[in-house]
Amino acid sequence: MQWLNLEDNINLLSLIGAFAIVILTVTIVGRYVNKMKDKSEATAPLSEHEWDGIQEYKNDPPLGWAVSFVLALVWAIWYFLAGYPLNSYSQIGEYNEEVKEYNAKFAKEHAKLDQSTLVDMGSSIFLVSCSPCHGIIGDGMQNKAANLKTWGSEEGIYEAIVNGSKGLGFDGGEMPKASDLGLNEESAKAIAAYVAKNISGIKATKNEALVQKGEELYSGTCTACHGDDSKGMDGVFPDLTTYGTSDFVTMVLNRGKNGDIGVMPKFNENMLNKIQKRAVGEYILSLSRSK
Repeated sequence: MQWLNLEDNINLLSLIGAFAIVILTVTIVGRYVNKMKDKSEATAPLSEHEWDGIQEYKNDPPLGWAVSFVLALVWAIWYFLAGYPLNSYSQIGEYNEEVKEYNAKFAKEHAKLDQSTLVDMGSSIFLVSCSPCHGIIGDGMQNKAANLKTWGSEEGIYEAIVNGSKGLGFDGGEMPKASDLGLNEESAKAIAAYVAKNISGIKATKNEALVQKGEELYSGTCTACHGDDSKGMDGVFPDLTTYGTSDFVTMVLNRGKNGDIGVMPKFNENMLNKIQKRAVGEYILSLSRSK
């Protein structure tokens, strides 16, 4: 790194600014330190406030300080609007542009992937981005994180009803446990059966006989948050009609999720693009299908 590279405009600008600040500081501070030593210039009235017998003079702000302050403001505004960084090279901006170009190229090359390829891609991404918390097989490492082997299944719905949910980055907050809503295990199974069969993307249930009872319980308990159409409220509660599909997993990746060991971050476009999120979703769903 060349500290005195005067051919670099940004470096030159920084050196000029630093030099000016040093000169102004030494000059102004030196002048007013000398004034403090000379009592003959203390002609201003004393402040009415007193601390341990010490009072301050009611002096106007020093002209040099005031002028320097105004010049510093002018410099800062010019530097921000016309100097650097808005009108110059930005490493962050270059990175963001590269990510956009890469995602566009990636989307074009992988526009038509079959299910097997998506699952394989999702498996690789999962091992890098998700396994540190959820474990390499997605079991949540002894409940330290969510057990993804039941996600997208009727069992997963049942577990969410019984244990509640800490939230998916929605403003509505946590979903209470079944016991807090006055529901027993049988009621939770019935609601899970109804959601799995008639609402979610699963479209099947292991407890067909409980579907009708589940519908009644769901209407009286769950629609208050998820709505009569079960699509939730935008930004407040999640859409249950996408549960059991990769769209639901993508929604979680986009919003993040509160958990027992912390908060799962949002995976924005600079971390995972749309195809990669869908691939992760398909892989996670494959975990429950393989049980």
